[in-house]
Amino acid sequence: MNWLAWSLLSALFAGLTAILAKKGVAGVDSNLATAVRTSVVLVFAWGVALATNPASALLEFSRRTWLFLGLSGIATGLSWLCYFRALQLGEASKVAPIDKLSVVFVLVLAAVFLGESLTAKTLLGGGLIAAGAVVLALK
Repeated sequence: MNWLAWSLLSALFAGLTAILAKKGVAGVDSNLATAVRTSVVLVFAWGVALATNPASALLEFSRRTWLFLGLSGIATGLSWLCYFRALQLGEASKVAPIDKLSVVFVLVLAAVFLGESLTAKTLLGGGLIAAGAVVLALK
């Protein structure tokens, strides 16, 4: 499969995540719910990783790799904590589009930190995503 197929599957599972999480956070502390979800993700991810790679492959990671994966993990954790709290307080159909503003942030951050181009196409697409998120989130 190519990147587009994997991306579409990612979007499908992210959509399922919102619906399942909304049901899961009902009546419980959102931080505790996030911890449970994260534990399931941890076991699942390690299972897949160890089924497809030897554990010794971890020894090949550079310090830089460990640093950036660690920082990414912290950012993911913060995102999930905020997302679950937002789902607990709001409608999934409004929270999810705002969460997808991450695409707009990626466009800007990729330009600033990775040197990726901000073309007219990416600016238009990012603007449409932002406008769509706002329209969907309005009452």
